[in-house]
Amino acid sequence: MMLGRTKSPAAAKEFSPVKTFPAAVPGADEAHQWEVRPGGMLVQKRDPDSVAAAPTIRVRVKYGAAYHEIYLSSQSTFGELKKLLSERIGLHPEDLKVVYKEKERDPSAYLDISGVKDGSKVVVVDDPAGRAKRLLEMRHRAKIAKASNSISQISLEVDKLASQVSELDAIVTKGGKVAKKDVANLIELLMNQLVKLDGIVADGDLKPQKRMQERRVQKYVEKLDVLKVKNDALKTTNEHMPAQQPPPSAVTTKWETFDSLFSPTTPATITPATATPNASSVPSPRFDWELF
Repeated sequence: MMLGRTKSPAAAKEFSPVKTFPAAVPGADEAHQWEVRPGGMLVQKRDPDSVAAAPTIRVRVKYGAAYHEIYLSSQSTFGELKKLLSERIGLHPEDLKVVYKEKERDPSAYLDISGVKDGSKVVVVDDPAGRAKRLLEMRHRAKIAKASNSISQISLEVDKLASQVSELDAIVTKGGKVAKKDVANLIELLMNQLVKLDGIVADGDLKPQKRMQERRVQKYVEKLDVLKVKNDALKTTNEHMPAQQPPPSAVTTKWETFDSLFSPTTPATITPATATPNASSVPSPRFDWELF
């Protein structure tokens, strides 16, 4: 029969269960945000307010055969370094690139993370590709601004022509007639605006604006075509309508008197309206009456 050993109090303490620790407070890691640097390094995200507390370093920048000493924060970027240098040499920052330790550096990379210290040497050279890219972007922005300005001017002209179209439409709707020349001139002016729109090269957000103006012009041209047909039909109807003449008024100058027929003592007289030059020589008729 096997007897079990009894554990001593000291051994019982050695094999006591592992103590559990309280869980991490949620949101504790969220206070420290992380970001990936251009080189692929995962670092803690910088607080912009902490830049002021960073030490100021002196960096010797070589451009061409000259050296420039630039003082800036150790937590600045290579892009900020290029901006400070461009103010001295008179070039655009995008026309330059920074080389440190025989390696081109990204403008968004930080100096301290890349190993730049007080008194470090940095080489800045011209960047023809960056200059060409910047010029292309400038031309593209200038083209967009020109197209936008042209569309705005055409929109103002179309607004003016639209008011004239409304005036002609109101006249024809009320039954009036307009000159064919006025309608033809408006159609020609609207078509000129449509030709201008066709010559504008619009990209991005300008395409819907250009399409909207084209539809406006086409709508007004179609409205003028309908207006022209109505105006011609109204003119034809007025030409074929017979002219109304006032009814002739009956004027008579003949007067008749019956006094001579019934009065035996009063001779018959003739009115001046029916008198003739020989009326005085004609004897008036007389009748004899008998009394019973």
